[in-house]
Amino acid sequence: MKIYKVHMILTMVIPRLKKYKLDDYNSSTPIIFVEAKDPDDACFKAMHKLAAKILKEDHSVETLNFIKDIFHDVRIIKIEIP
Repeated sequence: MKIYKVHMILTMVIPRLKKYKLDDYNSSTPIIFVEAKDPDDACFKAMHKLAAKILKEDHSVETLNFIKDIFHDVRIIKIEIP
């Protein structure tokens, strides 16, 4: 497995994420490091980490629907191997 550097854009969803502690995802353009087999897996894992951080604070049906909604507005613009 390789370590990938995933560049994301959360500009459209960051106002809706203010009530959650997101650590690495706390800016509108976070850079997330993940260990993955390939670039597709790296994208999946970066998105999964975001969902896991949100669900860790509030694991409810409303939060699951919220995550589905925001995933349409989260963009991954670049993936690279550092």
